[in-house]
Amino acid sequence: MAFGWRCTGVAWPGDGPELGWSRGRERRVSVLAYGSGLGFRAVGERHCVGARGNPCPVAAVVPARSTGGRCPECARLDRAHSVAADTLADDPRPYRVYLAWFGPGLVKVGITREERGGARLREQGAVAYTWLGRGPLMAARRTEEVVRAALGVPDRIPYARKRAVRGQLPGERERFGEVVELYGRAVGLQGRGWPESLEPLSLEVVDHARVFGLDRSARATRAVGELVDGGVVAGRLVAAAGPDLHLAVDDRDGVVVLDTRLITGWELAAVAPEAKAEKADKAENAEKGEVGVPLIDIAGGGVQGGLF
Repeated sequence: MAFGWRCTGVAWPGDGPELGWSRGRERRVSVLAYGSGLGFRAVGERHCVGARGNPCPVAAVVPARSTGGRCPECARLDRAHSVAADTLADDPRPYRVYLAWFGPGLVKVGITREERGGARLREQGAVAYTWLGRGPLMAARRTEEVVRAALGVPDRIPYARKRAVRGQLPGERERFGEVVELYGRAVGLQGRGWPESLEPLSLEVVDHARVFGLDRSARATRAVGELVDGGVVAGRLVAAAGPDLHLAVDDRDGVVVLDTRLITGWELAAVAPEAKAEKADKAENAEKGEVGVPLIDIAGGGVQGGLF
């Protein structure tokens, strides 16, 4: 089955987001810059993105609201070879344990390969973080479990919760203070379940508010719930965090969050970044081949239709 260009998601190799694209064996990257325009139209149906760099053998159609973008078989294959599945116990590479801060009282503990540096934290949308220690995979995993149980912090936080607090962040000093306090409690667990093979790392808080553009953009109040055939996404990029792009749209919708995990697997055609929805009812839009992109209130609420 032949497809046009399909988005493979956002990556954070450095201090700025990049959109990846694939078309058959071709690969491209779009470096995104705050203040620039972004616009596209979804075409056709959404198909499975495959697993581990391999295409889905049946090009399965996947639900529009799925953030994984994979059919059940490819999802199982992808997870079977992930660190989260604990199937890589003999991995010789060093790992790091971190504390990631997303908002007041919203902190998680996690691990990542040392070679990835802070990319994993940027990909998750961590507003601030610090390393706890480094060592073998299973020692890092054990430390993660000890910290989670002792401090009562989770190892996963839903993106909806991250978005809900992102627009109400306290100042940098307050963010720093909460991370420092948790770091002190975490390293205090040495000798109480913290594996000897995990080397403690000194406190060094990294803050991403400026990197993400959150310190200078308006608060986002709504998010794209799903794409549909013919649905248009267009606006000016004002901030980004993890997979989320914050787009300034218009006076009515303000700043809208696009979770780029929702656009993987779609064929996307370029449109002018300033494209706007015409004020027309659903029937008129259908006649023009255009339909609404559902928007969801970030703070909770119903689905609202409309192109932006």
